[in-house]
Amino acid sequence: MLKLNLFLFVVLVSTNSSHACDETSDEQFATVRQDSDDYWASAYGYTPNTFDSRYYQQNPFVPSEPVVPYQGRSRLNLPKFKIEPFKGYISNYNADYENQAEGRFALGGLKTSLINTGLFNNRFTPANTFRPFQGLGTRSPVVLNPEFENPISTFDGCISPNGESGICAPGNICSLFGGRPSGACVLGKVCCINVITACGGTVTLNNTFWQSPATISAPTTCSLSIKLDAKFVEQKRPICQLRLDFISFTTAQPVAGTCVDTFQVGGSTNRVPVICGDNNGQHIYIDVPSSATKATDVQLMFNFAAGTGTIPRSWNIKIAMLPCGASYLAPKDCLQYFMSSTGVVRSFNWRDTPGPATRQLNNQNYNICFRTEEIDKQLSNQVCFSTCTVTNGGDAFSITTRPPAAPPVNPLAPTAAELAAAAAAALLSAVGATNVAGTQAICLNDFLLIAGGVNPATGLAADRFCGNQLNPTPNGAATSVTVCTRIRPFMLSYRTDGTEAAIAANVPLAIIAAAADAPDNVGFCLDFQHRTN
Repeated sequence: MLKLNLFLFVVLVSTNSSHACDETSDEQFATVRQDSDDYWASAYGYTPNTFDSRYYQQNPFVPSEPVVPYQGRSRLNLPKFKIEPFKGYISNYNADYENQAEGRFALGGLKTSLINTGLFNNRFTPANTFRPFQGLGTRSPVVLNPEFENPISTFDGCISPNGESGICAPGNICSLFGGRPSGACVLGKVCCINVITACGGTVTLNNTFWQSPATISAPTTCSLSIKLDAKFVEQKRPICQLRLDFISFTTAQPVAGTCVDTFQVGGSTNRVPVICGDNNGQHIYIDVPSSATKATDVQLMFNFAAGTGTIPRSWNIKIAMLPCGASYLAPKDCLQYFMSSTGVVRSFNWRDTPGPATRQLNNQNYNICFRTEEIDKQLSNQVCFSTCTVTNGGDAFSITTRPPAAPPVNPLAPTAAELAAAAAAALLSAVGATNVAGTQAICLNDFLLIAGGVNPATGLAADRFCGNQLNPTPNGAATSVTVCTRIRPFMLSYRTDGTEAAIAANVPLAIIAAAADAPDNVGFCLDFQHRTN
């Protein structure tokens, strides 16, 4: 056994020293890359593309020509990618590193990865304390790309066996940052799942999960800082956006539409509204100044109000850092961005649950954008929306309340007939900002904007939608219909004001009277589908 250990040690050392004397390394590495491409092409019919936008990896391929806004990648508008599968894994492959000192041997990182993953040390039983290679990893470069001032610059995204997103990293670096190994990556690295479960922490790694502490008291504040420093990014590419995926998100429900528990974002350049309630499965994009010029930290903050009892509060938020120039960035001023031909879009805190409860949040003002998709080798020319199916007694569309055709003569003492008329109107759809006379607000303060929205069955069109149904019928309808738009870029705009109460008219201030909202406004849940005709 001792002879075998000595032999392995000599092989590792000789492997390192041989690189400095190899005059044909460029040709050999080029041959390796070509052989790899040929293997994949012959075995599987394609050369592997290591990027998948669903996982927001750190090293996306950037097209050499600009992509048309909102068009995404399609057969008709396909950016040219330079496939370099060994880039970052071979030390002299990138010209940026040609001036690096040759004293750091090319395969040192491979040696360390093998050691860190226990390829050698784990060969010995726990009872045997003899570890001939235990300290060798700490004396070797920790990455294959020898940028020794930045040992985490070549981390790639990965998916663990149980579906969690992480980064590929050597085992010792994963431990250094408090990560948890889950599955294996190439060249001896582990899929490192980085999780923060405390308030007041700092995020420096991509694909970090921020999870709620075991105990949350109220009143209290729980915050997290995200450091946007270029040295933490693949090949020092600056960060321009963050994407937050709310894998789980539960706080106290709003009171009359106003959040008592709040979730806020600081440091963004786009509008990010205050949200609360139930937001499992939602996501937001946060625009930030380029970290190449101004490494501004971003703050995520929960504020929990007093007097809310034992309301369950919990969250699990995935934080993805998106580099400038990536093809999967959300367009400017888009809080949400959908990159699929079909799906479901919901307002924050919408849930399929019976009322009465006002789930519609106050002071919402943001855009929801949809990438133009390819369908049957054609780019979609319209997106259609219809209310989603509810199975638990919820309401798929309820934004503000349609007022009756004639307001009560005495608002403080309406007659039975006037109350009946108001109740009937509250069940109908509504469109337009005000009534014909301009004296009564309809979809003026709370509305969903679908520019150029048309019912394809009737040709009726409208832009502002509210009420209890999605329907462009001017006089209101008791059922929802499909509404399509051909105006690109495809976008929804959602706006609510700061109150659910009635608004009195004020002529000098140009304030139009608005009826009080019903106590069960919930927002919206819509299925969307791209079409080509």
